[in-house]
Amino acid sequence: MKPALLVSCVAVALISTACSSMGVKPWERDLLSRRDMQPGGNRLDGAIDDHIYFSKEASSGGRTFGGGGCGCN
Repeated sequence: MKPALLVSCVAVALISTACSSMGVKPWERDLLSRRDMQPGGNRLDGAIDDHIYFSKEASSGGRTFGGGGCGCN
């Protein structure tokens, strides 16, 4: 029973520290602060996405509310 407990404790320790190194490094922050990396940073891409969304959904008014052009929620 002791070896199984030891193995499970080691497994839990490894799993809990597996994502500890994820995050933004200081030398990566300049890339993430660029305008094209921000959500909604490129207005032309946003306009094209909106056009495609409204064309496929056959609705208008935005994405912030439920429902679509077919009348079914």
